[in-house]
Amino acid sequence: MRAATHAKWAVGAVSVALAATACGGGVGSGSDDPGVVSASWGDPQNPLEPANTNEVQGGKVLEMIFRGLKRYNSKTGAAQNVIADRIETTDSQHYTVTLKPGWTFSNGEKVTAKSFVDAWNYGALLDNSQRNASFFQYIDGYDRVHPENGTAKAKTMSGLKVVSPTEFTVKLNQKFSSWPDTLGYSAFMPLPRAFYTDHAAWVKKPIGNGPYVVESYTKGSAMKLRKRAKYPGADKARNDGIDLRVYTDNNSAYTDLQAGNLDLVDDIPATQLKNVRQDLGDRYLNLPAGVIQTLTVPIYDKAWNKPGMDKVRRGVSMAIDRASITREIFRDTRTPATDWTSPVLKADGGYKAGLCGTACEFHPKEAKALIKEGGGLPGGKMTIAYNADTGSHKDWIDAICNSINNTLGDDKACVGAPVGTFADFRNRISARKMTGLFRAGWQMDYPLIQNFLQPMYYTDASSNDGKFSNPEFDRLVNEANAATDVPAAIGKFQDAEKILADQMPAVPLWYQNGSGGYSERIGHVSLNPFSVPVYNEIKVN
Repeated sequence: MRAATHAKWAVGAVSVALAATACGGGVGSGSDDPGVVSASWGDPQNPLEPANTNEVQGGKVLEMIFRGLKRYNSKTGAAQNVIADRIETTDSQHYTVTLKPGWTFSNGEKVTAKSFVDAWNYGALLDNSQRNASFFQYIDGYDRVHPENGTAKAKTMSGLKVVSPTEFTVKLNQKFSSWPDTLGYSAFMPLPRAFYTDHAAWVKKPIGNGPYVVESYTKGSAMKLRKRAKYPGADKARNDGIDLRVYTDNNSAYTDLQAGNLDLVDDIPATQLKNVRQDLGDRYLNLPAGVIQTLTVPIYDKAWNKPGMDKVRRGVSMAIDRASITREIFRDTRTPATDWTSPVLKADGGYKAGLCGTACEFHPKEAKALIKEGGGLPGGKMTIAYNADTGSHKDWIDAICNSINNTLGDDKACVGAPVGTFADFRNRISARKMTGLFRAGWQMDYPLIQNFLQPMYYTDASSNDGKFSNPEFDRLVNEANAATDVPAAIGKFQDAEKILADQMPAVPLWYQNGSGGYSERIGHVSLNPFSVPVYNEIKVN
């Protein structure tokens, strides 16, 4: 999504390990329905439960079939009320949420305060094993429904109370002034009763309250979404539906786009970037996005976490020639990263260039010396794992390894380690089976600095795939979340980034633009600040 990853300033993450568009090939011409848009897609890792989806492909669908209390503006990313009429507080800890009337799920059931409270309690409960459970950690009583050890002591969070069908209250366990801005993230979506009464059927064909409904889904082939006729929101679909087609190679998707067999791709292959403007002209999209690509270190592997390995990790970062790779492979659609966030945040959102310091600069001599000083690469070599179902990842992973190998004077020191599909890749990450660095990244859930740091690096956070843990980092994040003054909060988060620069649990690579292209058959195509197409605004010409 995203993802994905989650502003508590906020927790948990849609995230993103950043999902790559999976791509498959040869799926024929346009939809049988002339008003339906065909778009490239990849199978999501998990069932499309809002609190269980933290990667981009699943996040794309949730954005179409759900609406929450808030939604992030498709141009600015600002959190704006949708189902929420008011979210009020006098102390940044006790909130009263009032809903707008008239909202329903696609099966006709009304969206009520209970729809939210029940969904949040379900998402938080340890027994339900929802990947985004930590998004609810600031709600009072979370520690009882989702304890760090042992079994749940309660089924519901004490901080949630239904007052009436259109009102509920939330008590947080600390002050959190930016909490309302987190509520556009998919983990906070409402759920209908059918989710609980016939869960298996719901998972097979999700029922939401957004502008589209799921007509069908065949894993490995396509998901068909159709315009919801009685959708009560202002952001109605301007097309008849979206056919999301699974590709296992984004070059095949691009070929289908050129041949008129596909309307939309949102991941231009790196190998096509030199030709894309000539191929597509104004139908090529290249826009800044809240996305950062990184290499995650498996801190849970003792070989990468023994004394001195912090120097090795920083040395690896300094051995990467980011400027050459972003210029030669990505044709300047990426910008070398100098911190762990994104310039899309701007200064008032927490971005500050250079926080990584020399550790994110290319200094081969210093890198070689630092790696040696730290004890060398584990076993004298390293791998970088990536999902092989897109051509682009192999290109830049190989380039990174070449840069490291040249730095160390050993052409076998670093090699790429492909994994067949994105789903398999993510499953290995979730099972902590990585023995070397692996491709990761983050697509923001909302434009706040917290969303780039806490989900990925806070102890036991939902997208902390490397299992980094640092008490001082956690303390600074907690203090930042509790701050009622935004500049003070940003300062605390930036202090936390300095710890990342010292420990290097993930190597920042580059800030990523959203890229895409579309056919002459459609118009009004754009990417939001999260690099995702704004599907509901697309028109068929």
